[in-house]
This record gives sequence, C-alpha cells and structure tokens, in this order.
Amino acid sequence: YRRRFLKFCTIGASGVLVNMAVLYLGREYLFTAIPWPHISLNLSLAFAVLCATISNFAGNRHWTWRDRRKDHMGKAIPLQFGQYALACWLGIALQFIFTNVLAIYFYYLVANLMSIVLASIFNYLVNDRWTFCKRAKEQVE
Repeated sequence: YRRRFLKFCTIGASGVLVNMAVLYLGREYLFTAIPWPHISLNLSLAFAVLCATISNFAGNRHWTWRDRRKDHMGKAIPLQFGQYALACWLGIALQFIFTNVLAIYFYYLVANLMSIVLASIFNYLVNDRWTFCKRAKEQVE
C-alpha cells in the first residue's frame, strides 16, 4: 500500500501543477474578454479543477492502479471517471470541514495541511476500494 499511496500522492502533486498552470492561462488569456473579474476567476478556476481532475484520473488509472487494468476492462471509462470525481469532491468537502474544525486548535495553515493529509488518505482509500477496486474472482470468470 505504501508504494501505491506514494504514486497517488505524486499524481496529486502533478495535479496541483496542472491546476495552477490552467488557472493562470484561464485568468490571463482564455477568459480576459469577460469584463467581470469575479466571473473570469471562477470560470478559470472551474476549468483548472476540471483539467487537474482529468489529468489525475488518467495518471492514477495508468500508473497508480496499472496492475488492476484487467479488472476494469468491463467498466466504462466515463463511469470510472465519475466515481473518481465523486471521491475527489467528497475529499474536498472533508478537507473544508477538517480545516474549519482544526483551525479552532491550530494555526489555519497548519490545520489546512493536516486536512489535506487526512483528505488524501480518504481519497486514496475510496479510489483503491471503489474506483479502481479489484473485482471478485467469480465476477472476472
């Protein structure tokens, strides 16, 4: 599990870079014609999150859980992506909740970092057991 979790975290870190790059490109180039800065920022952010989610899904599917590919031949990629995206959004919600609770006791940046770790563990476990799970032997045959 440790090696797979490290792969998962590496893909997550690459997703942060994708998110930041797309956010910058959206804000500085793609959505500059929109006269309202708030809307331009939110469109850029939504596009950045979408691109990072797709990038992370592809990376995790092809690297982190590569050994389980045979188990997923019958599962439609859009369905698997939907499961992955749902797990990500649940993780984001947990991070939000944990940060707010932990910020009562810790400096908010420390609370957020702790929450990211907790949410990452949650995301890993959900994706390992649901999105990219091994099928039962009797289902494969």
